[in-house]
Amino acid sequence: SLTLTFKPIASGSKGNAYLVSDGKTKILIECGLKFRDIQIALDFRLSDINACLISHEHDDHSLSVKDVLRSGINVYTSNGTIEALKIKHHRLKPIKAKKQFKIGTFTILPFEVEHDANEPLGFLLHSDNGERLLFATDTYFIRYRFNNLSIIAVECNYSEKILEQNILDGIVPVAMKKRLIQSHFSLENYKEFLKANDLSKVKEIWLLHISNRNSDEELFKREIQQLTGKPVYIA
Repeated sequence: SLTLTFKPIASGSKGNAYLVSDGKTKILIECGLKFRDIQIALDFRLSDINACLISHEHDDHSLSVKDVLRSGINVYTSNGTIEALKIKHHRLKPIKAKKQFKIGTFTILPFEVEHDANEPLGFLLHSDNGERLLFATDTYFIRYRFNNLSIIAVECNYSEKILEQNILDGIVPVAMKKRLIQSHFSLENYKEFLKANDLSKVKEIWLLHISNRNSDEELFKREIQQLTGKPVYIA
């Protein structure tokens, strides 16, 4: 059984925040909702949080960054994100893709992702206990391959088929399609990504940031489960 835990606080275009723990170190990934909601979700025990990682500057991922910094938590994100957020703080720690760093019992490797943001990142978190979590959201492509993953938590925003149907039905404007396919991860891409990676040690697969309109949670869950034979959870 896993020591590593992944707990979604919120996921989607209205806000994102996730808690990762290996029993010794707790990391908040994203802070894209009201600070009060994050406090409530964490039972007001913010002093337990060792760090916050932010993938990119969009509000639904970074909304309460100033409050997080003020509460004494170091925030790790790219220089591009820091510039886009237009904030300065001694607890803001710039990180670079492919340059790993330590937070408590975690070694974290940031990597580039593809999104319409300034310098967006995904994160590979490797606990000293040997378990590994892959986190990526708001990206239409993941160019890397990963081994020995325990938990995969990746965006599954839309299905190309459902999007096409919604455009035909006039529910989604054609202009939105271009932005979606150049900034978000589809069910079809998720499947290709899973096929290209070593899933032998994977215990949990999480589907993040699901679209309200261009998705079908049950279908997504069923298709990923059938493909992998692994437990699949919707964030």
